[in-house]
Amino acid sequence: MNKVVILDTNVLLADPNSVLSFPRATVVIPETVLGELDKLKTARVDPDLRFRGREISRTLFELSEDGSLVDGVELPDGGSLRVAPFDSDLPLPSGVSARNADDRILATAYQIWHGAAEGDEVTLVTNDLNMLLKAQTLGIPVARHGDGVEGGFARRYILRPVQRYKVPIGILAVALAVFVAVIGIALYTQQRTNVAGTLPSEFKALLDAGQLKALDALTTLQTNPKDPEALLLMANYYFDKSEQARAAGDQGTLFQVGPQGIRYFNRYLTISPRDTEARSDLATLLFYSGQTDKAIQEVGRVLSADPNHVNGNFNLGLFYAQGRQDYAAAAKQFEKVIALTENDSAQHSTYQAAVLLLEQAKKAAADAGRPLETTGTAQ
Repeated sequence: MNKVVILDTNVLLADPNSVLSFPRATVVIPETVLGELDKLKTARVDPDLRFRGREISRTLFELSEDGSLVDGVELPDGGSLRVAPFDSDLPLPSGVSARNADDRILATAYQIWHGAAEGDEVTLVTNDLNMLLKAQTLGIPVARHGDGVEGGFARRYILRPVQRYKVPIGILAVALAVFVAVIGIALYTQQRTNVAGTLPSEFKALLDAGQLKALDALTTLQTNPKDPEALLLMANYYFDKSEQARAAGDQGTLFQVGPQGIRYFNRYLTISPRDTEARSDLATLLFYSGQTDKAIQEVGRVLSADPNHVNGNFNLGLFYAQGRQDYAAAAKQFEKVIALTENDSAQHSTYQAAVLLLEQAKKAAADAGRPLETTGTAQ
């Protein structure tokens, strides 16, 4: 039996040595993955991420000295490595498009799996939630690599789209420290000169695009503390940092940025109380900070205003499951999400996640001695 392992981009970036992690297997890298790695060379991303991309490219270049990567080269562990092109002439499975990189990687995996010899064991290895769910839908065997996806019930499913690349632990804290230091210098400079926008270009060069926008928002709030656009930008800035810290398992940074996001969301919602998306994000940050009851209260306000709010229903299910271990209530929410999204192609990934989480809720309830009926209610 030949073991074939197909690696997604995020696996290589999380572990540049992952090509050597599958002894005696045929390791396959879709050609689209190489394109994504190449884009990192000029992208405004974390320097550590670019370093990992260069490290992978260097490893592949060294291996290519022993032969063609397209034809396949031998690995020290007794396996082999090859790069697989995406064949645009072959029909694509339902729900998969050639327009985006993720789907091309998935389509390549599907083509390899579909064309495998009898007895071959083909597995797609990814730490990306949407790709994992799509692969399961198509029947492709799929697995996670390393600690890219945390264990436990629905640990990585909350709210906004999952970050595609895992952020290294500690990088966020350093970036935030630089940001805070530059902001301090900016405010000091403005106090001394009473002129906005005098931050030296050398300091601005230390900030990424998101931090530059945050700096502009903070400058606006110095003169207009109730500017709704600036308040929402800062709330979203800290929300995104919280998501990245959570994906990286960096609890220190998460506890640092989460309360900041909560503060800005509260200030913004005082001015714009009907913004259900912002209130839904506030609920998420409250949940991250351990305030489950307040999180449920806020998402309850979202659903009072919009009972069919998909993210609100989805997240309420997660809050019940993770925060209260109330799997019956969680199952009811996931069933509602399924009903809301099953005929909406734009919400297909949410539908798939809800189906998976409903099954997890049933299993968790059964393991806890409280089995659920198909309607989500306890027997």
